[in-house]
Amino acid sequence: MSSRSRYPAPAGTREELTRLRADLVEAGYTTDHLAELLGPLASAALHRDQPLAARRVLHRSTDPAAVLVRLLVLGDAVSAEELSSALPRTGVEGVLQLGLAVPADPDAGAPGLPPLEGTCDLRPYGDDQHDWWVASDLSELALGGPLPTDHVLGVGGASTTLAAWSPRPQVSRVLDLGTGCGVQALHASGHADRVVATDLSARALEFATFTAGLNGLDLDLRQGSLLAPVATEQFDLVISNPPFVITPRRDGVPLFEYRDGGAPGDTIVATLVRDLAGVLAPGGIAQLLGNWELRAGEEWTEHVGEWVAGTGLDAWVIQRETQDAAEYAETWARDGGHRPGTPEFEELYAAWLDDFAARGIERVGFGIITLQRPLTERLPFCDLEEVSGPVAQPAGPAVLAGLRARTWLAEHTDAELLAVPWSVASDVTEERIGRPGEPDPMVIQVRQGGGLRRTVRLDTVAAGLVGASDGELTAEQILGGIAVLTEQDVDGLRAGVLATLRTLIADGLLR
Repeated sequence: MSSRSRYPAPAGTREELTRLRADLVEAGYTTDHLAELLGPLASAALHRDQPLAARRVLHRSTDPAAVLVRLLVLGDAVSAEELSSALPRTGVEGVLQLGLAVPADPDAGAPGLPPLEGTCDLRPYGDDQHDWWVASDLSELALGGPLPTDHVLGVGGASTTLAAWSPRPQVSRVLDLGTGCGVQALHASGHADRVVATDLSARALEFATFTAGLNGLDLDLRQGSLLAPVATEQFDLVISNPPFVITPRRDGVPLFEYRDGGAPGDTIVATLVRDLAGVLAPGGIAQLLGNWELRAGEEWTEHVGEWVAGTGLDAWVIQRETQDAAEYAETWARDGGHRPGTPEFEELYAAWLDDFAARGIERVGFGIITLQRPLTERLPFCDLEEVSGPVAQPAGPAVLAGLRARTWLAEHTDAELLAVPWSVASDVTEERIGRPGEPDPMVIQVRQGGGLRRTVRLDTVAAGLVGASDGELTAEQILGGIAVLTEQDVDGLRAGVLATLRTLIADGLLR
C-alpha cells in the first residue's frame, strides 16, 4: 500500500519566483479576495472538501484568481489562454518551467496549445499582518484517491492549530522542527532574526524551499530526523508539528511521511519532549502538538507527566480532546484518502483496532505541549490541565502571557505574591448563582472573556479579594480587611485563598 508522488516538487530561480509573486499579487490571489470571490457557501463547502459549489462559482467567473483556484487547488484543467491572462509575467512557459503544471490531454482542448493541469497545490495563506502563498502536493480533493506515502501536506488542521497556539515573542533564533511545506516557518519569519527549518523528507524540504522563495524569505533548511540536524545548537523558540499520529507498524499499513514517525505508539512525541532541553537556550520555549495513548484507568496527566519528569524544563500541557480507540482509528484510516466502505479502509481500520487491543490502549489524547528552559536555578513547574472548550483565537498571546505568569509565580514566594496590588483583568466578569429569594448565592464564579476563557469558582473570601483588587491595595492588605470584617484569623484566610489566587494569576484573571 505504498506509493510515490507522480510529479516532482516545483522549483524556480529567484527571478522566476519574483515574477510569479508579482503575478499572484496582481491577480488578487489572497485569502481575503478568495473568500469574497467564492462567497460563504462555496468557501465553507470547499473547507469540507466538497468542491462542487466552488466549481459552480469559479467556472462562471472571469476573475484571474478563479483560474488559479481551478488549476492550483481543485486540480482542474485550464486553457493556455486563461493561464496566460491570469499570470502574464510568468506565462505558460514559465508555469511549465516552474513545475506548477503540465500539458493535459491535447485532445481535450481547441487547436493550439493544449490545456494545462496542475501538478501541485499552491494557495494563499496568511495572518493579520501577512499574505503568503504555500506550495504542497495536490490534496486528496484534487487527486480523487488515496494519497502517496511521500505526500507533502499543505495547510491543514494540525498546522493551523499549531500556528494559532504558538507564542510569538521577538527572538533571535527559531527552529521549525518537521517543517513540511513550511507553514510554521512562515509565521516564525515575522518575529525571528533567523529561522532554521528541518524535516526528514527531502520532498518536503523541496516544497519548503519553493514556499520560502516565493515569499521572498531566506530560511536555513536542513534534512534530518527530529533534533539530529541541530544537535549542537540552541534556540530561543522551537515550534514543532511532529509526526505524532499513532499508527500500527505492520505490513499493509502505509507509512505517510507527513504524519507517521515509524516508531511504535507515542514514542516520537515522548522522545522529543525528553530531548528538547538540549536545544533550548536559557529562557527558550518549545511549542508542539502531540498525541498520547492511554490504557484503561490511566490518567493522561500521569502518562504525559512521566515525559516531562526529570527534563529540568517547565511544562504546561493542555489536553484539548480525547478519542476512544475506534474514533481514532476511523479518523486516521480515512485521513490518507481511504473511504469508509472500501476494502482498503476496512483493512486499515481493523489494523488500528487490533494494534490498540493488543497493547491495551483504550483512548488517545490530543493537546498542546509548552516547555520552557528556566532562566534561574529553581524547581521547574509542571501544569497539566484540560481545556476542551472554545478559546479566543489566536491563542498564542494567551499562551505566552500564561507562561510568563507561571514563571513569575515559580520565582516568587507566597509573601511576595501577597505584597502585589493586583487588578482584575478587563475581560473578567462575575456570576452569582442562587435560589430565588435566598440572600446568599450558592455559587460565585469569575469568567474570562478572552484568552483561554477560564471559569474559576470562588468562595466568599476569594470573591471578596477579587472584588477589591483594583490595583490600589495589596492582596495582603485586602485579606487583612476581610479578616476584620468577618472576625476571622488572617492566617487562616491567607492559607485558604492562596491556591485560588495563584490560579487567577496564572490564567490572567488577575494581573
